[in-house]
Amino acid sequence: MALHFTWVFGFGLLGNIISCLVCLAPLPTFYQICRKKTSQGFQSIPYVIALFSAMLWLFYAIFSENAMLLITINSFTFFMEIGYIAVYLFYSTKKDKILTFKLLLLFNIFGFGLICALTLLLTEGIKRVQVLGWICMVFALCVFVAPLGVVRKVIKTKSVEFMPFSLSFFLTLSAVMWFFYGYLKKDKFVAIPNILGFIFGMLQMALYLIYRNPKKNEVAEPKTQELSEQYCSDINIAMPQLNEGGNEVFEAHSAKDQTKEAMDVTTKV
Repeated sequence: MALHFTWVFGFGLLGNIISCLVCLAPLPTFYQICRKKTSQGFQSIPYVIALFSAMLWLFYAIFSENAMLLITINSFTFFMEIGYIAVYLFYSTKKDKILTFKLLLLFNIFGFGLICALTLLLTEGIKRVQVLGWICMVFALCVFVAPLGVVRKVIKTKSVEFMPFSLSFFLTLSAVMWFFYGYLKKDKFVAIPNILGFIFGMLQMALYLIYRNPKKNEVAEPKTQELSEQYCSDINIAMPQLNEGGNEVFEAHSAKDQTKEAMDVTTKV
């Protein structure tokens, strides 16, 4: 029993550490936003969705048993996403601010408020935990499916420019840690979504290894001599000559003929 608890705590702790690193990944982006004092066309949707996900898991963990490790990581994510969104709103354009406020109202206020109201009023005890667990699991599965757009773009462009390997690696590792945490804790709502997260993570890393060195289109350049011959054979040069009356007449000679005549003259000299 003690060993089982140790394994659960170990995987949960590793999941917290790795998830924290993933959560800190956007810091360089927001450093550039602060330095340039503009949102640079970045979208706020990922941060609003991440905030909504953290709120759902926090609400689930409050009613679940022995879920302190879920509370710690999602509390950290909650405050980090709040910070990201605040910085984004401060430096974004009026249009982007309006869109972000609409998303916050839709997901984080109306959506989350509706879930809280329905689960608190219509369910209780273990039933409430199960309902919240299903909601969290379905939403987590939708979040894990989202990278399919990036995968499609990588396959289409044969470029991994928009899919950094480090992020895919840490997301995959995080999915592994949280899967074993949920499996050992017998929490299917945590374990099942991370199976899909692991599969998509492995797919992204495989695509990275395939397309990391895109083959450049090799254009066969003609050799200098062949290019010169081809160029000369297509050019006619008008050379002045004297007719029988002593007047100048222009005749077209190819460059090859002129070259040959010049060589003959040189030989005679």
